[in-house]
Amino acid sequence: MEPIREAEMQTQPGKRLAEAPNPPKGGKSRKKVVEIIAAVVVVCFCACCMLANSRDTFFPHTTINGVEVGGLTVEEAQSRLEAEIPQRVCKIYLNKQEGVSLEGREPDASITFAELGLFPESGYEAMAKSPFILQQGKGYLSTTLTYVESLLGKDTGYNSSLYWDSQKLDQAISKLSSVLNVEPLDMAYQLNDHSLQITTARDGRSVADNELRRTIQNVVKNSSEAEAVVELPAEVLPAQALTAQQLYDRLHGEMKNASYDAATDTIVPEQAGAEFDVSAAQAALDAAAPGDTVTLDATIEVPQVTSDQLKAVLFRDVLGEAKTHVSGSAGRIGNVKLSAQIINGLVLNSGETFSYNGSVGKRTADRGFKPAPAYVKGETVDEIGGGICQTSSTLYLACLLSNLEITERYAHRYVPAYIAWGMDATVSWGGPDYKFTNNTLYPVKIVTKYEKGYLTVQILGTNVDGTYVKMSNEVLSKTPWETIYQEDPTMAPGSPDVVKVTPYTGYKVNSYQTIYDKDGKVIDSHFEASSNYKVRNKVILQAPAAQPGSGTAEIPAVTPDTPSDTPVPMEPTVPAEPAASPDLPVEPEIPAEP
Repeated sequence: MEPIREAEMQTQPGKRLAEAPNPPKGGKSRKKVVEIIAAVVVVCFCACCMLANSRDTFFPHTTINGVEVGGLTVEEAQSRLEAEIPQRVCKIYLNKQEGVSLEGREPDASITFAELGLFPESGYEAMAKSPFILQQGKGYLSTTLTYVESLLGKDTGYNSSLYWDSQKLDQAISKLSSVLNVEPLDMAYQLNDHSLQITTARDGRSVADNELRRTIQNVVKNSSEAEAVVELPAEVLPAQALTAQQLYDRLHGEMKNASYDAATDTIVPEQAGAEFDVSAAQAALDAAAPGDTVTLDATIEVPQVTSDQLKAVLFRDVLGEAKTHVSGSAGRIGNVKLSAQIINGLVLNSGETFSYNGSVGKRTADRGFKPAPAYVKGETVDEIGGGICQTSSTLYLACLLSNLEITERYAHRYVPAYIAWGMDATVSWGGPDYKFTNNTLYPVKIVTKYEKGYLTVQILGTNVDGTYVKMSNEVLSKTPWETIYQEDPTMAPGSPDVVKVTPYTGYKVNSYQTIYDKDGKVIDSHFEASSNYKVRNKVILQAPAAQPGSGTAEIPAVTPDTPSDTPVPMEPTVPAEPAASPDLPVEPEIPAEP
């Protein structure tokens, strides 16, 4: 026994040797039990080894890409993989909020792996066979140990990479994009006979296709879960929403007739107005989900002109027409033609206002306007765009004859020669403008034509009752011009006189508008406008008188010119007046201008 004591001393240094205890009673029985247990363990281990290394099924608790295959043969595992993996779902959630769980939230879109075009590169047979080979190819003892661990509940998972059918993936991204990308839905409303239907606003969203593809591929490719969760940011596209009060402000008393859209050559449908309870409407809107439609009781205002009605009468009638003779320099004639061309075809819907300066624009050489005589501070000078007042004047007369509302008009500084006095309209860029408003229920169109030295302007619209207009004027006063002589030192003595400034007689003229019904009876006759044309004296330049003793004869004094009062007829573009009624002023003859 000494060697044993020595060994104990070596293993437990510093410890005093004790006497060996006496063997316990029954030691032989205990030894026998241990030997039996050991034998059983060995037998069991050998059995496990045999079972582990000879079985044709996967060990318990074995998964392939998250699919449970424990206890299945390779063929059975293949079938299960083929059935489950293609039907797995990729769920897409947009704009996850901080601290808010996705649990219980419906995904914004979902798609199966099959639709995404996912498949094992070597097929499902290899996907099932490869893990089984790994299971059985670890070595005798290692395989046995893995088997024992599986029996004790340890999970063993194998993952096989999935690959993409690019064509199917493209189709899937396109399908998802059509679901995830949503156009904003602005608040809309519809007026029925006795109700107002409101569709609430719904914000839109936008997801980039490349980001969608990249995220799905990263998440899904090696997914081992039954559901692959993809979270993506999306750009919010705000929709236009209105409160009930804002909607009321828009609809209350606002009845819109059908109108014309010149840009698209289409008729814009009519719109009725509505009266409704604002508080009740707001409560209904607050309770509605985005995109929902709510119905409110309302009092509806019916439009006077519907789309069908307008379609039948659009630009049917010539409301008024004026024609003036265009003369002067080539530049002036060109300016008249160009300005008329610019406003040709212009349409005004009911209630809209026309601005001549706003429509014709600034008169510049780059736009094709030419220098021509124009009045500048009482002087006649060449100016870019000279002559375009003839276009505005002809348009003004056409508007008068159309019984349209004149909102801004200025008479010329001096009496015009191309149109009846009081029926002209002067314009200047940055200065006087000519404006009129379409006061009819229907759209009106300006139509211009230049032909054989004459400018014709028509106003097309809808004459519902057959009324027509005639214009007349009245000269209230006349201011004759005088002749003024100025000595010009630059002229040689004895030179003939030179006219520096041509004269204009001054006149104050009233114009009148008379409206007739379709049978020719006077409906209304009223004052239209007053025109105060300035006088401009004739200025003659004379040479200096000859000095005494120079041998040059003295020039006799010149008798001042006497203005002519010979009348001329009214411009033929103004319709002849019927027999004057007691309340209609008689149209006077227009005095001749030198």
